[in-house]
Amino acid sequence: MNDLYGEAFQYLEKSFRILEGMVSPPQKEWHEGTYYFRYAEKTIHQAMVQKLARVISGLHAASMLVNYGFLQEQAALHRMLDEFHEDTLFLAYAVINDNVTETHRRYLAAFYKEEFDHLTGEWSPGRKKMMVQRREIRAYLDEAQQNNMDPKNRVALSNQIYASYSGFVHGASPHIMDMVQGSPPKFQLQGLKGTALHKLHQDDLFNPCFRAIISFALVAKAFGNEELFQSLRVYHLEFDKKSGRNNAYHPESN
Repeated sequence: MNDLYGEAFQYLEKSFRILEGMVSPPQKEWHEGTYYFRYAEKTIHQAMVQKLARVISGLHAASMLVNYGFLQEQAALHRMLDEFHEDTLFLAYAVINDNVTETHRRYLAAFYKEEFDHLTGEWSPGRKKMMVQRREIRAYLDEAQQNNMDPKNRVALSNQIYASYSGFVHGASPHIMDMVQGSPPKFQLQGLKGTALHKLHQDDLFNPCFRAIISFALVAKAFGNEELFQSLRVYHLEFDKKSGRNNAYHPESN
């Protein structure tokens, strides 16, 4: 599976460069003799590019963690990747359906708000109050995707994924106790490589990869790049077929 994941990462990076080139580039902003990069326009398309950058970076990080057996940390990162997936679809569907709501405007305002005022160097409070709640994002996605899946099943699946990884994020005891291995049993503090759990977590990397391809395809659609959208749709099925999972590819129908 590592070869398949590596292939997917390369494919997504090539797709990212295309999308990155379709928005105005970030500009230097100077403060006290140093500079940092920011998108001056702060558009919804630039927000999607930024989310996809974190998706690819996160996939590379998850792959490195699982290869070295740091399964707890990998699973916590999967929760982050799942949120990036939801955020990306939330933004992409707004453009595709020409339905940028007040919730989207609030989301973007919080997304682009600086933690510090770069002119004064003082902390800029209020970002947390501005942030859109996860339930609001899911409510929008439920409506946008209502033709793709039964809403009750979709909500249940989203909640199940979110909850299953939350224990790794917050350090719940049942998840931490997975670190106890060996004879005599003791906490393994340098990873769980070679344990029974290792293969399960290697296989689980398929899920954020699979969702990432979907995220990229919908962003390509939102950008109006039909060629890239169709290419990602085809690769979505190819990736699924090569994995043997057949979540989307059904050989009996081909």
